[in-house]
Amino acid sequence: MAPNQFDIIVDIITTGNLVVTDIDHKIMLQVKSCDTSFHQQRVLVDADGKPIVLTRGKIMSEHDRWNVFRGNSKSKSDMIFTTQSAHMIQFKTNVQVFLAKKTGKKNVCDFKISGSWTNRNCTIYMGDTSTPIAQMSKMQSSEDVTNKFMVTIYPNVDYAFVVVLIAIVEVMKMNNSVIKEKFAREVIGGLSNVVVGALLL
Repeated sequence: MAPNQFDIIVDIITTGNLVVTDIDHKIMLQVKSCDTSFHQQRVLVDADGKPIVLTRGKIMSEHDRWNVFRGNSKSKSDMIFTTQSAHMIQFKTNVQVFLAKKTGKKNVCDFKISGSWTNRNCTIYMGDTSTPIAQMSKMQSSEDVTNKFMVTIYPNVDYAFVVVLIAIVEVMKMNNSVIKEKFAREVIGGLSNVVVGALLL
């Protein structure tokens, strides 16, 4: 955390692998992919490579649910929070975050991410409110920054928490694209069968 607002740069190196730097390009955090046969996994490490949290989501699960654990643990006692998409197929980003040790109503999220992930225009809000804690935006540069974007971290906000959410939503977006492509193929295939059937009548 920092007492003042500051910016970080997120660089998507390859699918599931992110490098986070400050504005002077000094590495602060990294996200590394460590998928298994049945789970998509990401580990957040510090600049020295020490694991901070492990994120784990079942491949193609309903509402794309993810669990986040301390360190490199997968134990339920080490779970910090869970995330899920509000809808199975999303055209705009709408992800809810629920702390493992909730003090409020169970069906009310503790944080939420909404906006346009494709346009790198998303905001993380406190609970189900309009109070922002972090804001994504496109890089303003003449360089090729297709896979880079800026994140503004608000005062006294855990920037590692923000980076974990970004890593999860990046995978959710990828999964959502796969689901929409599959749905489109099924629709086109169904229409083709109808057309062929009509021509044969």
